[in-house]
Amino acid sequence: MEYKYEKLTDKIYVCASSDHRFGTDAFLLADFSQYRAKDKACDLGTGCGIIPLIMQKKLPPQVTYAVDIQEGAIEQLRLGLEKSETNGIVPICADLKELWEGAPLGQLDLVTCNPPYKVNNAGFQSVITAQKIARHEILCTIDDVCAAAQKLLKFGGRLCVCNRPERLSDVIYAMKCRDIEPKRLRFVSKNAEEAPWLFLIEGKKGSKPFMKVEPQLYIRSENGFTEELQKIYDTGKEQA
Repeated sequence: MEYKYEKLTDKIYVCASSDHRFGTDAFLLADFSQYRAKDKACDLGTGCGIIPLIMQKKLPPQVTYAVDIQEGAIEQLRLGLEKSETNGIVPICADLKELWEGAPLGQLDLVTCNPPYKVNNAGFQSVITAQKIARHEILCTIDDVCAAAQKLLKFGGRLCVCNRPERLSDVIYAMKCRDIEPKRLRFVSKNAEEAPWLFLIEGKKGSKPFMKVEPQLYIRSENGFTEELQKIYDTGKEQA
């Protein structure tokens, strides 16, 4: 396996590979989660640990459990942590459907998840097993994610996920079935002319119904990245 270290700051590196890599959606979800320094957090299906590592850039949660069922993903996260100066990331190789011994049930403020976007057997599936797991609901479904979050979150705790617009009703239904009430929703488009390719949603455990739809986020402008996206990428970077 060939690894490549991607630099987030002078002190934080992500170990990426063809099996476990990351894209813009990870940065968008980390930003959308509005994590706080006092939070106890968990990232489900963490892959190379990109979301917990992004959170390390500025005022990170006091602890972030980074959970993935694939040993290769957790090994990459550990390699990234060895090269980085971080505090409070706990790598855990576990099945989110079962969690792990000593899991902080009912104690967390925030759970994030960038889940598989496609239902199993839908669309083209890569021949690489790790990529299949990342893209298709082979080892877990959105209901499994919400069930795990329900167990981990305290009352009022938040679940933040991203997904493709065609899965919006599935995600909302799964949240509501697990007493996680959708509270914030934001769509992401490449530009003002194109339909959204992604949505970001936050649900609160035990909350009453009321959902705010936030202004749409655009990725590109005539001059490249939009000012908002560039700010999301740059948040927490050390200044030269």
